[in-house]
Amino acid sequence: MFVGDRMSKDLITAGPEMTIFDAQKLMVEKGIRHLPVIDGAGKLIGIVSDRDMRDCMPSTLLKKPDYDITLGKIGNHPIGDIMTKNPMAIYAYYTLQDTLLVMQQRKVGALPVIDEEGYLKGILSTRDLLRAFVNIMNIDEPGSLLCIQVKEQRGQMKKIVDIITEENISLGSVLVARFWDKDKRAIFPYLLTNNVINVKKKLLQAGFELIDPMEWYLDQLPKKTA
Repeated sequence: MFVGDRMSKDLITAGPEMTIFDAQKLMVEKGIRHLPVIDGAGKLIGIVSDRDMRDCMPSTLLKKPDYDITLGKIGNHPIGDIMTKNPMAIYAYYTLQDTLLVMQQRKVGALPVIDEEGYLKGILSTRDLLRAFVNIMNIDEPGSLLCIQVKEQRGQMKKIVDIITEENISLGSVLVARFWDKDKRAIFPYLLTNNVINVKKKLLQAGFELIDPMEWYLDQLPKKTA
């Protein structure tokens, strides 16, 4: 799936001359956390995040008169003074998987989408990614998540899918944990049914080990040291 399929195209933007007060009001009214900044031609020149807004605000440790005076001075500055200039941007033909990795590595909550000439075409946020992966994984439909421990060898996935298919159960999605234990992996099939008794019996009979998904998750958390 590509960025162009999931990015927000109904854009809310600002020019660099907009005041911090006006930008803050706009972001609150529209319920957005990232405000792309464009020039008169529509080319991306910066972006303002809610973090940028918080960082430029006066300290709450100031007494109210001093706070109000400082806030008044700050609020009338243009957002061009606080925006991230020439921010990292992506293209509509990027995959969601690649974009997710970029956002994780750069620790950003949204990326503007531009064309080859630098014109703003959309924005992709973590909200958009979450909606996309919910759709891909079918987890918005009622069902059951299993956690199956398997040996690191070929043919294991086919055996699991065959067992599920034999029970005439639809498979919403399948995730595979990269690491589990030495020579083992964890497979998470999401079944579009709540009646999984027979499937579990057949999986156990086939030699697979079933684990509670939450137990697996807790086992992966960093261990506390004394």
